[in-house]
Amino acid sequence: MQALRQRAACAARQTRPTSAIRNARGYASGHDHHHAAPEVKEGLGASFYVFAGLLPTAAVFYQISRPGADGEPSRPLNKDHVVRNAMRTDALEQAAHDKHLFMNAGPKSPHVELKTPELLNSGSPWNVPAGHYANLDHVTEHYRKAHIADEERKAKKLAEKAAAAQAAAQAAPQAEA
Repeated sequence: MQALRQRAACAARQTRPTSAIRNARGYASGHDHHHAAPEVKEGLGASFYVFAGLLPTAAVFYQISRPGADGEPSRPLNKDHVVRNAMRTDALEQAAHDKHLFMNAGPKSPHVELKTPELLNSGSPWNVPAGHYANLDHVTEHYRKAHIADEERKAKKLAEKAAAAQAAAQAAPQAEA
């Protein structure tokens, strides 16, 4: 009987309108007077006008900075600026040429320089008795030999290409004759 009574009470609660259960409360002063918020005339603000003024200004500066139809600047450049820019360009090109010259001139050293050779012998400092680190000289020697063999292979390949190009260049005039 108890279960039937509980189900009936639950059904009765669900059929009641929910608005009657929840009463509207006014928290402003304890009374149920509805006051409208005061109307305030708000302008667009200074940031709107600054943004609106920046748009056409940016468009004008963009048009001024664009080159003309033939590639000439839209505003005349001072001749001193043209000369100075040409000198700077020449200096930068000469520096790049010199850099390539120095980087590729002369025989390369067979020595492979490691940035941090001390890292080869680094390891955990715990549970290693003093003087018991492995000797890794054979590892560095292996990589040095591998580097030398790789450089020799590259040099041999370049020499073969140069010989083939030279033979093709000598065969071309003979074929025309």
